Formats: sequence, C-alpha cells, structure tokens
Amino acid sequence: MKEKKKKPKDKRGKTKGFMAWFKSGAKIKRWIFLILVGIALACYGFAETLVLQTLTFGEIAKIVLIFVAGFTAVVLGLVFLQKRTLEILVEDNNNAEVQTDVKSLIFNKNVYDNGPKVVAIGGGTGLDSILAGLKKYTNNITAIVTVSDYGAKPTISRKQLELPPLEDVKGCIAALSPSEEHMEKLFNHKFTSSRLKDLAFGDIYMLAMRDIYGSIVESIKESKNVLNITGQVLPVTLDEMKICAELKDGTVIEEKSKIPEITYEKISQINRIYISPSNVLPAPGVIEAIKEADAIVIGPGSLYTNIIPNLIVKNVAKAIKESKAKKVYISNIMTEPGQTDNYTAGEHINAIIEHAGKGIIDYCICDTGDIIPEFIRRYNAKGSDTVDQSVEKVNDKNIKVIRKDVSCIKNDSIRHDPDSVASVIMELICNDLKFKDEKNNKQYMLLNSKIKEQKKIDNKKVKDKKKARHIEDKKKAKRIKRYSKFAEKYSDRIESIQQSENIRQENLKKQEMENKKQK
Repeated sequence: MKEKKKKPKDKRGKTKGFMAWFKSGAKIKRWIFLILVGIALACYGFAETLVLQTLTFGEIAKIVLIFVAGFTAVVLGLVFLQKRTLEILVEDNNNAEVQTDVKSLIFNKNVYDNGPKVVAIGGGTGLDSILAGLKKYTNNITAIVTVSDYGAKPTISRKQLELPPLEDVKGCIAALSPSEEHMEKLFNHKFTSSRLKDLAFGDIYMLAMRDIYGSIVESIKESKNVLNITGQVLPVTLDEMKICAELKDGTVIEEKSKIPEITYEKISQINRIYISPSNVLPAPGVIEAIKEADAIVIGPGSLYTNIIPNLIVKNVAKAIKESKAKKVYISNIMTEPGQTDNYTAGEHINAIIEHAGKGIIDYCICDTGDIIPEFIRRYNAKGSDTVDQSVEKVNDKNIKVIRKDVSCIKNDSIRHDPDSVASVIMELICNDLKFKDEKNNKQYMLLNSKIKEQKKIDNKKVKDKKKARHIEDKKKAKRIKRYSKFAEKYSDRIESIQQSENIRQENLKKQEMENKKQK
C-alpha cells in the first residue's frame, strides 16, 4: 500500500496550510471574532427597526448606537485583520529556517522589491555588518565602496591574476548573500595544490566573471543574479587612484596601507585626506543610486581610508547634499590606532564635514551599549579605545543624535549589531512615512511590523548585557575582596619578605663589585 502523503510541517512540527492561520500565536481569531460581533450587532439593530411598531426617540437612539457600534467593530476588525495578515507574512518570510508555503499564504517574496531604497557608503567589516541587517528589510540596497590599494604590495593571488583591490567589494557581496558566513569562507578560501597554491577562490571568481562580462563593474552587477545577492555593490570609481594623507606636521603619505603606521610613528594627527589624481569620476550608477535613495548610510568603518575617500570622489558629496534622503552617519565604537586616536564622535563628524562640507549628515547614531571590560582591555592592548560619544563640539548644529545600544560581540570582536542598526535606520524612514500620513501604506506596515519585532529582541539583548556585566562586576568584587583579606592578614609578613629580598639583592651587588675590584 502506498503511504499517504503527509502535509508539510514546519520546524516546530505544526501543520502548515489554511489552519495555520488559526493557531494560538497567529492573533487572527480575535479580529475574526470582532468582525462577527460587529455583524451580529448591526443585524440586531437592523432587525429592531423591523420588529418595533412604534419608534420613540429613546428606541431610535438605542438602535442607532447598536448599529454604529456593530459597523465600527466590523471596520476595525477588517483593518486589524489585514494588518495582522501582513505581519504574519513578514514574520514567515524572515524565518530563513522555514520555507514559505506560497499557496497557503498567497505570498510573493518580491514584496521586498518595493522596500525603501538605501545607499550604504564605506568599507571594511563595519559596512558588511550594516548590509547584513538592512537586507532583512528591503531588496533595494546599494553598497558603494572604495576600490583603492594602489601603492601597496598586492597579495600573491591578486598579483598572479592581475586584479584590482576588490576586498571590500567581495566583503559586501558576501554580506548581501543569503548565507554570508558560508560565502565569506568560500571567497577567502586559499588553495593549497601545486597549480592553484595561494590563489583565493574570490579572486578566481572575479577573474572568471571579468572574462565573461568584459569589465569589473559588469562582473559585480551580474553577481547579483549569479550569487542571488540582495541589492547591488558598486565601486565608487573605476579610475586608478591613490589615497594620500597629509599630517599636521607636514608629512605626506602616499600609500593607503602605511597611513596608520607612519601617523602612529610620527605622533602627529591627520590634517587631511586627498585622492590622487583628484579628478577621478564616479563609476556608472553611483550618482543615480544616491539621487534615488530614501536613506543614505555613511559608515561605520575606517574614517580616513574607507569613508572620506568615497565622499571626496567628484560629485559624490554634492549628490548626497542635494538628495532628499535621510543621511545617517554611524559612529565608530572603537578608535583606530594611527588614524583616530582619542577622537570623540564629534571629531569623527567634524572630519567628514571638513572634507565633504555641511549638509552631508542629518542624523548620527551613537552607541550607548554596555561592553564587558574584558573585551575593551584587549583593544586597549592594541592601542585602541572606546570612542567618546560626545558631540557637543560638532560644527553642524543641525545634526540630530540618536543614542542607542547598537553594539555586540562577534568572534571576540566588538562590532555593530546588524539588526539593531538596521532597525534604527528603518524607523527613521517609517517615521517619515508616518509624518506624510501614509500609515496604511503597505511599505509602512511591513517596516513597522519588523521594527516592533526587533525592539523586543533588542530589549532582551540589553537585559542580557546588563546581566553579563553584573556577573563580571561580582566576580571582580570577589577577587578584590579575597586579595584585601589576604593582604590584611599577611601584610606584615609580605613587607618583611620584600625587605629581606631587597637586602639580599643589595648584598649580591656589593659582592659583585668587590669581585670586580679584586680582579
């Protein structure tokens, strides 16, 4: 006998399909019940007008009130039922572990194609983190990254394959892919066989794409379809350029990779960053993406080597200032040795304004997270410290500061939390839609649902952080207490041992001097 096909079940073991809408967590039954109550009240009010032989003023008022109450209940039930339906669709689509039953949910994943248009400018792991969070809200993401390592010694892989520096591009592609961790491992994998030894898969992939599509830009664009990534990645320019630094003591550094090292050695701050040649043109699509954006995100990342170089490419800063988009700067959590030593968040912003002009930033997101001291000490050992998030001395007083816990620990490193940062950015867009009285807009409802969901997660994260910090403080207090008791009990003995050791060392030195004189 053939076995009957079982209905597909999700990870929680619950049958999917029509009945899934009526499970306890769906919050659908309450609105259906409200609609039924409304219909019953409206019908009752209508029936009363047919049954009563004489209508007094009191009876009329009673019937009208019942009918209005019923009609209101029906309308509210329909509105909230539709809203909850959209929320369920969003929640189901964002559960990567559960495949969406398109027939039962009547849902098309391409709703995200109508999401907000967001441009993210920067480079490095900071930008990758932000992209990983943004892709959960919209497919319309454009990452604009620096492509410049000229003057620095290329890797063996790049040298053999004759490729430009595409590390930031590959990082963004990995961040926007369905599974960023697996893609990152794949791109960074280096072969060990004799023919392909020291070649990275990511470089081989980019070379193959360039050979097929004729140029690096087309290769990056086509990667959207080949690797099924969300959004697109664009190099800020296709022209060869050097990122140069002029220090306050007059020293000029013409190699990007040596800027932190020489700045640190000279004990002199960076006066300005410039690109050579200065007339490099933005790559096709960069200015268009900025003009069409709903939000432009700058940072986080290396201030002088990943952020500012993008902004000083011809017409980029001008396009940002002219754009009607929300312009958001994400302040770094930690300083960078040789670049931003002792910088406050305000000094980061001032450096951007000095290079790109006022009007480049509308909002600044500053982290207020409670980071466990153990991780900060690790950064301190490398010459880095937490960024003081004060912005009192910012040259542009129109910039609004958003203070929120947006930090996390990932792979023993202090990072921006992708989901928390993305939630703040999307809330700005959502508030703008609300201001325009577009609360019934499908885009607003989808964003609002996700933001509420994320806020609950963020609140739990904050509680977990406080708990971890409390445990750390208790352990520290116990260590201090133990040491204090030991020191109190044996302080005289310890002092006596130290004095004896000092006397012994002095006697040894005297003995050595006498032996030398005798010789």
